[in-house]
Amino acid sequence: MRKPIHGMIAGATVATALVLTLAVADAQAPAPQFDLTKVTDHVYNFRSGFARAMVVVTSDGVIVTDPINSVAAKNMMDEIRKVTDKPVKFVIYSHNHWDHIAGARIFKDQGAKIIQHALAAQHTRPNPDVVPADEPFKDDKHVVTLGDQTIELIYVGPSHGSGMIVMRVPKERVLNIVDICTPQRIGFRNFPDGSPQDTIKALRKVEALDFDRIVPGHGPASAPKAEVTAIREYLEDLTRAVSAAKEKAGSPLALDQITELVKADLRPKYGQWGEFDNWMMMNVDRILLEQRLGY
Repeated sequence: MRKPIHGMIAGATVATALVLTLAVADAQAPAPQFDLTKVTDHVYNFRSGFARAMVVVTSDGVIVTDPINSVAAKNMMDEIRKVTDKPVKFVIYSHNHWDHIAGARIFKDQGAKIIQHALAAQHTRPNPDVVPADEPFKDDKHVVTLGDQTIELIYVGPSHGSGMIVMRVPKERVLNIVDICTPQRIGFRNFPDGSPQDTIKALRKVEALDFDRIVPGHGPASAPKAEVTAIREYLEDLTRAVSAAKEKAGSPLALDQITELVKADLRPKYGQWGEFDNWMMMNVDRILLEQRLGY
């Protein structure tokens, strides 16, 4: 009787080891590069690596925001086809940076109209993968209506890049916001092509709008409106902390010392945010430059 028992134990051990091996392999498997997450009944968030865009399905077709790039746009189209066979009729560019607005040719070739703020269109540098906007608009607010949905395109002023807009879907109480608000992450490196102080003003405009959730251009598929306030408060706290650290260090050129003082000041509130230690010196340096140069 002992041999069968030993055999059963050995078999169970092998089976357990196999299950654990598969579990570890599954945990280590790379996450899909592209996916579509449902945010509300008619709004989705498309992800391509670290970048995201909004998809709105209406009774008469589909509206998409930033196509990201050609490969992402092809995969976005494939993901859209899994939820609807309606055509994409509008593509909306959030601002002028290539990493968000390239790749719209697949939609344009199917008859979609491309919309962008005039300032963004004016400052979009030539790129063979960027399809120029069909309909640049100059006003601070432009409304796109398709079927049973309306999207408000709202220019938030100088902040990041040129012609930055947010896109509000009133019926779904959702707002698409790109680059100026990435939930639970400090500012991107040294705020390239952007002004922290102007971004604070832009975020205050966004806070005054009526919506419940954001669909961000980076980070999670969606997040509460409170994350917009949290980013604005971070920029204000960062500015205050840099000013205090600069005075304590006795020189605006003591970047290492100022950075350590700022980290100590902000860590209790923001230490768990993404890239806190990796990007803080660049965040600090940008604030110092803005305080010295005025831009």
